[in-house]
Amino acid sequence: MSGCSSVGLMLPIVEEESWNKGVRAMLYMLAMLWCFFGVAIVADAFMCGIEHITSKTRKIQIPDPNKKDGVKDIEVKVWNDTVANLSLLAFGTSAPEIMLSCIETIANTFESGELGPGTIVGSAAFNLFMITAICILSIPNGESRRLKNMRVFGVTAFTGLFAYVWLIIVLLGTSPKEVELWEAIVTFMMFPVLILVAFTADKGLGCNKNKTASEVEIGFDIEGGHITGSADIIEVAREFHKETHLSEEETAKIVAAKMMADQPKRSGWYRVNATRKLTGGHKLAPKVNTAFDEIFEKIRAQSNADTVRKMSMNAPDQAQFLDKALVEFTCTSCAVLENEGHVRLGIRRYGNMDKEVKIGVETIDGTAVEGEDYKPFKQLVTFKPNESLRDIFIEIVDDDVWEPDEFFYVKLYHHPEGSSENEVVVGKVAINQVTIVNDDEPGKVEFSKPSYIVKESAERVQLTVNRVNGADGEVMVSWKTKDMSAKAGQEYIGDAGKVIFKHGETAKTIAIGIIGISASEHEPNFQVELSGPTGGAEIGKIPKAIITMINDEEFSSMVTRIAEKTQKNLDGLQLETSSWGEQFYCAMNVNGGDVDSATRVDYVMHFITFFWKVLFAFIPPTSVGGGWLTFGVALAWVGVLTAVIADLASIFGCVVGLNDTITAITFVALGTSMPDTFASRAAALNEKYADSSIGNINGSNAVNVFLGLGLPWLISTIYWKVKGGKLTVNTGSLGFSVTLFAVFALLTMTMLMLRRSLSVFGKAELGGKKIPKIVSAIIIGFFWVIYIIMSSLQAQGVINVGF
Repeated sequence: MSGCSSVGLMLPIVEEESWNKGVRAMLYMLAMLWCFFGVAIVADAFMCGIEHITSKTRKIQIPDPNKKDGVKDIEVKVWNDTVANLSLLAFGTSAPEIMLSCIETIANTFESGELGPGTIVGSAAFNLFMITAICILSIPNGESRRLKNMRVFGVTAFTGLFAYVWLIIVLLGTSPKEVELWEAIVTFMMFPVLILVAFTADKGLGCNKNKTASEVEIGFDIEGGHITGSADIIEVAREFHKETHLSEEETAKIVAAKMMADQPKRSGWYRVNATRKLTGGHKLAPKVNTAFDEIFEKIRAQSNADTVRKMSMNAPDQAQFLDKALVEFTCTSCAVLENEGHVRLGIRRYGNMDKEVKIGVETIDGTAVEGEDYKPFKQLVTFKPNESLRDIFIEIVDDDVWEPDEFFYVKLYHHPEGSSENEVVVGKVAINQVTIVNDDEPGKVEFSKPSYIVKESAERVQLTVNRVNGADGEVMVSWKTKDMSAKAGQEYIGDAGKVIFKHGETAKTIAIGIIGISASEHEPNFQVELSGPTGGAEIGKIPKAIITMINDEEFSSMVTRIAEKTQKNLDGLQLETSSWGEQFYCAMNVNGGDVDSATRVDYVMHFITFFWKVLFAFIPPTSVGGGWLTFGVALAWVGVLTAVIADLASIFGCVVGLNDTITAITFVALGTSMPDTFASRAAALNEKYADSSIGNINGSNAVNVFLGLGLPWLISTIYWKVKGGKLTVNTGSLGFSVTLFAVFALLTMTMLMLRRSLSVFGKAELGGKKIPKIVSAIIIGFFWVIYIIMSSLQAQGVINVGF
């Protein structure tokens, strides 16, 4: 026990040899976990600095005949995305492991230790095996994610595997139990070589050049209310507010969140957001009511006139699809009586009509449940050459039990066995909502929403009256207007009438004339009320509707306010903070001050990590020094915390009797990899491709070796060269661990290529059919279990394989 007091570089700080062994182990374990949170939080600032540096842009001019001077200014990235991912971003995710290896080497008087190298290999094993397995499992059944840039992935996959093969050569081949200067130089220089080769692959290796993100127009600038590369913010805000009649604040929040979700994100963004979710910090993706998702997507599609036709029955511009077919539903929603037995949905093809195309169609539960309310439908629909319209029929389950109207969705998608994205494009009407109208009751009659906004220049306002929870028989309901601040005959035409629903009908409209706003009135309103239903029907939950009239200027002003609040919300969702004051405000408040969205877990984690948040709020914001000062100060803090973790891990292992190698490949490796795990899972779920989730793992693992071992080896070999000595390395446990990892890494790469090539896996690295997905994830995850068990047995001397 006394030997454990001299293990650490800085710890222990008090005399603790007489303490209970179990108490000491528990305290060191908790302290190590707490410090892992600290590393994650300072890495947040570190990654923000890196993102600020690598996202810098410059303006260039390109020809544009639509501009007066014939050119327009666009912004392009200074950093190539591949170079950024494999240099600063990869260094950012691997910084704790790299710093741990360097600090341990210096602390050991330039002798190689076991904790740093063990953490590097252990972290690589967890990243490649467990994160890959988790990402495969995370994709919903039937969905899949493929790697997009296979050239870059091929380079990083080969390099990630070769890096550990090179370690085997160095540790067991060319100079067993010793690292020579030339070996250290070659190991370190492989890092810039990797970046150069990956950059060349990204540019196409002499083939057709890829158009990377650094070469295309980017930005999120508002010009006249328009967000470059996205929907028109004013049009979306206007239509969404009219459709839902939410408050200005809530409308702005939802519009901002949805627009933020559409921005392209790199792996660094997901890592920072994962850290903030873990620690109760300021989240980059606020939670909003998903009930408005469909409305928002419909409105955005209508307003984005540059890329999408308005949601109508008119055909799209077929000139855009001369080489491809465009397939979509003929309408966005439909209703069917429960007793009709089936619902017919039309699917129309535009564009290229010469080829046979196949598109996947599947049903998705809403409030209606497959098997109970409708029969599930999932199959390929084939369009023969010159065939423009196909009908599908989905069976509806009829029963004698009354239940509310329910709905489900029918979705078009690219099926792995269907036509490729190069042959067919799924149109904007890709989802059809089917409402099952219960026909066992006469139903209830109500307005579609409780309030309407109408411009004074409009001739009339159309109110929708819905018949819900049944459509049996003919029913009638009376309606009449009632003055509020608006007066009939002055601002609107007062009226009364009856609405008749025939058997099976579910929606009717009421038209009320608008006169205009009197000079003395400000946003006058009036009311329309339903009463006296017949045929056994009842009045529903929305018996009254209030109509508010606003003049055109007031409406424009309101929409402008919503747009400004939306932009303010968007600014609040940015990765970086602009000032020390903002940093301290976010650090001292749960969820960065957004307490309305905070959960109980957020409060608990905020309390646990409060010290670290406030401490690291002193790090200069990215607005100071162009991000480089943030980068440097955060890196220094990573080094300090890593040194503390190294001491905690060494003493903990000593107290419980574990070898440093075992401590490194388990506790330390898992602690440094947890943020990456959550980040990769989020990227797998939210990104269209798998590059941000598993595409960067191999590059990060290679950087771990080239910098995490190459740099301390280079420093140490130079030191011993001057001293006239040699850098010796205990290759027993490390050599076996590296060899085992290399074998399993090769098997994992083979599994991923099989998943990409075989239909049984959905021809994609992630997701696919349920059973094959589970089996492949278990196999890859089991590689990590075997790696941990065998490496631990070797490190403890239980087995000896002769390394």
